[in-house]
Amino acid sequence: MSTLAASGTPQARDLAAAGRAAGQARDAPAVASRASGSRGASGARTGDLVLLGVRHHGPGSARAVRAALDAYRPQAVLIEGPPEADALVALAADAEMRPPVALLAHVLDDPARAAFWPFAEFSPEWVALRWALEAGADVRFIDLPAAHTLALRTAVEDEAAPGNAPGHGAGPDPEDRPDPQDCPDPEEPAGDAEAVRVDPLAVLARTAGYDDPERWWEDAVEHRAQAEGGDALAPFEALAEAMGMIRETYGDGGHDQDPLREAHMRLRVREARRAHDRTAVVCGAWHVPALAARTTAAADRQLLKGLPKAKVETTWVPWTHRRLARAGGYGAGIDSPGWYQHLFTSPDRPVTRWMTKVAGLLRDEDLPVSSAHVIEAVRLADTLAAMRGRPLAGLGETMDAVRAVMCDGSDVPLALIRDRLVVGDVLGDVPPDAPAVPLARDLAREQRRLRLKPEALERELDLDLRKDVDAARSQLLHRLRMLGIGWGEPAAGRAGKGTFRESWRLRWEPEVAIRVAEAGIWGTTVETAATARAQDEAVRATTLAEVTSVAERCLPAGLAGALPTVMRALADRAALDADVAHLAAAFPALVRAVRYGDVRGTDSAALARVAEGLAQRICVGFPPACAGLDADGAAALRVHMDEVHRAMALLPDGSRARELREAWSGMLRGLAERDGAISGLLRGSAARLLLDEGRLGAGEAARLMGLALSAGTGPAESAAWIEGFLAGGGMLLVHDERLLGLVDGWLAGVSGEAFTDVLPLLRRTFAEFEPGVRRTVGELVRRGPAGERRRRDATEVGLPGFGPGVDRARADAAAHTVRLLLGTTTTTDLAAAGIPGPVPRTAPAPAAGGMPGAPVPEDLPTRASGGRDDD
Repeated sequence: MSTLAASGTPQARDLAAAGRAAGQARDAPAVASRASGSRGASGARTGDLVLLGVRHHGPGSARAVRAALDAYRPQAVLIEGPPEADALVALAADAEMRPPVALLAHVLDDPARAAFWPFAEFSPEWVALRWALEAGADVRFIDLPAAHTLALRTAVEDEAAPGNAPGHGAGPDPEDRPDPQDCPDPEEPAGDAEAVRVDPLAVLARTAGYDDPERWWEDAVEHRAQAEGGDALAPFEALAEAMGMIRETYGDGGHDQDPLREAHMRLRVREARRAHDRTAVVCGAWHVPALAARTTAAADRQLLKGLPKAKVETTWVPWTHRRLARAGGYGAGIDSPGWYQHLFTSPDRPVTRWMTKVAGLLRDEDLPVSSAHVIEAVRLADTLAAMRGRPLAGLGETMDAVRAVMCDGSDVPLALIRDRLVVGDVLGDVPPDAPAVPLARDLAREQRRLRLKPEALERELDLDLRKDVDAARSQLLHRLRMLGIGWGEPAAGRAGKGTFRESWRLRWEPEVAIRVAEAGIWGTTVETAATARAQDEAVRATTLAEVTSVAERCLPAGLAGALPTVMRALADRAALDADVAHLAAAFPALVRAVRYGDVRGTDSAALARVAEGLAQRICVGFPPACAGLDADGAAALRVHMDEVHRAMALLPDGSRARELREAWSGMLRGLAERDGAISGLLRGSAARLLLDEGRLGAGEAARLMGLALSAGTGPAESAAWIEGFLAGGGMLLVHDERLLGLVDGWLAGVSGEAFTDVLPLLRRTFAEFEPGVRRTVGELVRRGPAGERRRRDATEVGLPGFGPGVDRARADAAAHTVRLLLGTTTTTDLAAAGIPGPVPRTAPAPAAGGMPGAPVPEDLPTRASGGRDDD
């Protein structure tokens, strides 16, 4: 550890202690035997080469890389990344390139097989890339080519998220970082430890006495500035020796592809050293000992011989801070990209500036936060850091201080701070001339033309389809959905009459770039690609509902070119499909598709003709399909009946549509009057649909209910009829006491044994009623049947509990009083109209209601004016 001791920097001392502990925790002879071939080569500096081992996406490493490059001034800068991207490095200097961005590599004939190499502003690789371009140094990527990496992927990796890139990792990288609790303990036997993938940060943190690798990294690197006049390369030598100790102990740490990657890196380093006097390599610190090891070029080439290879294409794509977070699925991610961005861009007074950002966010959310809150939060964070022995308040101390001072101990606003600031929704940007598939270029043009800028933050977009721009936006979003590109998802928006309003929920994720590349096989523009995809789906569809779904999506997407093929497939499938359930399932979607022609100007005449043909076949085939069904089959067909009934009302007005509606209503009437061969659920539902539409009178409905609830009908069948009839709501029972009396009388006559069987059906039926309806029905039943109440009070006319008729004088007096209270009229207006206003008078006694001498309106009614005591 001589170099560690000589460096003298705080980072070097901490890393030295951690590395020494990690190395000495193992059995000394075993360590010595492994170290004999590599300890001498673990240094990070030679005459013509420096190895800058970093933590990917670490702002402290980024600052150190910049200082080291300024001090060493290399002629060539080699960076861990896919060599296929060498032709793209010049774009990093473009003024329109704004990180976070990522290199995307995908297999040409299988775009779903892809990988990302993300770069943030605080990524050491990005800093090195920009430094080399500004200094005129030769810059190259030296990792294992993506052509080999993607070809080597196993079936398990194919099922994993595409963000698990084989480039940048927080340590060894290509795979997901293990949980710190799963990392091998230095005191465990070697055999057990080698079976687990190693996270070097977790090992160093644990051996340094930390249970949180992030907190250790902040204390050892992020919160400690480089001493002025110090050796800029010393921290990298210290980190190289610490990693050398860990690799001597754990070998490749369970990362099987690392030997291949490191062999390729060594070959590229040898090429650069032959061509340049000073070469700098920026790579994950885990790889530094392997790159410094003494091996032969022949051995490295032999290791890479025979690797599978795929034809790949690379480009730059926008990335987001959210996708840099581990929670986003990227294995080389970090917990707090927004916090790290703040640390990188705010070298002076980072805690104070951070608290100011937090206060601004909370104020935007209408929470009361003042300057005094900011001052107290900074003081508390600094105090907590001092008490915990930290060189500077970290994210833990700042969040604890924010919770206590600004959030009053609540975690609700704290969750907002974590989402918006700690993680963040920053979305990068790439120049428009960056290499891309033709479909991606056309999509970018459409986004600029329609002013639909991709954003990482989810937002709602309300569209009025009567406006040309909004209609074009809707078409674009529907076409992207047809291609499986999930940039926008339909959302429930504000209510609007007609079909001219749409609401979308938009959120741009980096994976959209892969979806666009995948969809590129269908065409070079969004319209042609969506048309080809729709035609292919229609031809390959196996059911009528699938073809109908394609047709329904074609109309809002404006894919007129696909409609002929879709309509042929729809007509062929409809002619061959004799299952009424399939026809009924396809019909509503078809009618909805026809409706879009009213607003979007789409020609849907052919689609309307197919819908009319389906409607006619449904009217003919529905009654036979209802016979002989069990309870489950009847329930499924009842759903189709309701949907078809609603769809019939949506058919475009015309003589043909009227004929179809009449035919459907006739079918429902015939179904409602059928005998027990048809399920009571379907007969009751048909009667209710006719009653709601005004095609069945109240008396006729009572007759059908009486037949269904007669003694000759089984209790279960009667209960099923009631379920179908009352499924639309219970207001019928409130307003028509004849129906309520029939149900009440039938239920009272059900035997105890049968009641147990019908109770679940009745409970399910009445549970769908609104609470107010259930309460009113219960009150009416408690009073008893209407006939008995009328016999008790033969003089009663009208609704129970009310007078025999409307008393106009009393109603007018009440209405005038309400208008006076609301201020819509005055006593002068009443006098001008000849209406006596309310003249106060004094009540003679408290018994008249109220306090003695209280003013009472002259024209308010009293019980002496013809009302009953229960009025």
